[in-house]
Amino acid sequence: MSPFPRRPTVTVPVGSVPIGSEHPVVVQSMTNTDTRDVHGTAAQVAALHRAGSEIVRITVNDEAAAEAVPEIARILEDHGLDVPLVGDFHYNGHQLLRRVPRAAAALAKYRINPGNVGVGVRHDENFREIVRIAAEHDVPVRIGVNWGSLDPDLLARRMDANARSDDPADAHEVTIRAMVESAIRSAEMAEEAGLAHDRIVLSAKVSRVPDMWDVYRRLAAACDLPLHLGLTEAGMGVKGTVASTAGLAPLLADGIGDTIRVSLTPDPGAPREREVEIAQEVLAALDVRRFAPSVTACPGCGRTTSTLFQELARDVDAYLKERMPRWRERYPGVERMNVAVMGCVVNGPGESKHADIGISLPGTGERPRAPVYQDGAHVETLSGDGAEIAAAFTERVDRYVRTRYGGGADD
Repeated sequence: MSPFPRRPTVTVPVGSVPIGSEHPVVVQSMTNTDTRDVHGTAAQVAALHRAGSEIVRITVNDEAAAEAVPEIARILEDHGLDVPLVGDFHYNGHQLLRRVPRAAAALAKYRINPGNVGVGVRHDENFREIVRIAAEHDVPVRIGVNWGSLDPDLLARRMDANARSDDPADAHEVTIRAMVESAIRSAEMAEEAGLAHDRIVLSAKVSRVPDMWDVYRRLAAACDLPLHLGLTEAGMGVKGTVASTAGLAPLLADGIGDTIRVSLTPDPGAPREREVEIAQEVLAALDVRRFAPSVTACPGCGRTTSTLFQELARDVDAYLKERMPRWRERYPGVERMNVAVMGCVVNGPGESKHADIGISLPGTGERPRAPVYQDGAHVETLSGDGAEIAAAFTERVDRYVRTRYGGGADD
């Protein structure tokens, strides 16, 4: 159970995945393939889903992409993958959903931006049309306000009103207020057009972390709808990872957030799954959700002259992830197991005792003797070279999982 009480919201079903306060925070991602490439997009959706993305968003920007949607859904179903697909619409979603009703029915959620099809003289009817189609198919809608594409008419009116005020706010403050207003007004307009209250999700994407905290806290105070968290663009590599973590963690600790996305800029040709892994690790670090056993390993220092503990920690972590698809089905609760792989005698024994199962290596390059602990008690001491210790320890981890989580059943 998460240590942070969740903000109460309505529950919104996205295909087979319910989101809202009574349900776990959901990890979402998005493809970067050309949706018209049916097999390429289906393959990337499958890879993201296998990595842990419970909902996957795809671009639907023209009629060919819309025609591809039901084919992508069919391929996933043929492979036994139940992946709710979200259609990302801008400008022409009202046209595409009417022209390609099979796409409208195949999608588990529509994502629309009120900055380009929403509240405003030019956009009202287009917005209503998408909402009507969603209501016809009983499909939820995420109304995603974005800092970079905020409805210009709304922002201009708010700036003008602010300029006439006796105590005007700065432009940044007015923009944040306008984002929240756009989201709330759009949700109200969607309900007026026939969409049920429990078929609406909101988001308000910005690029700066403090702005993310600000806008989502205001949005959370203004409604009881589920919120989708994320930066609109976090950046590449370490910067993107740190920015996403810094943005998500305080909000999740406040009980705010029902789905999350880490929007990393990938290296050219790099796999897309990295953003899913980071989202899962953020939730696990906060103990909001656990997806796989946690490996505690020391950072190393001058006492750890051997690399054995580093290699063992790496190999154990990879072994646990490789086993999880089978373990998850057979051993409920195994994802909350804690494993320690420590590198020297200073903190190693203590950390190993605190873990469910742990090993403490001596830290030097001699033929090591490594005590193993289970549930706080010393159970054996392993010796030999690195490969022998690794094999013996992973076998003991296997036995521990079978005994504690499966009543001793064979894996």
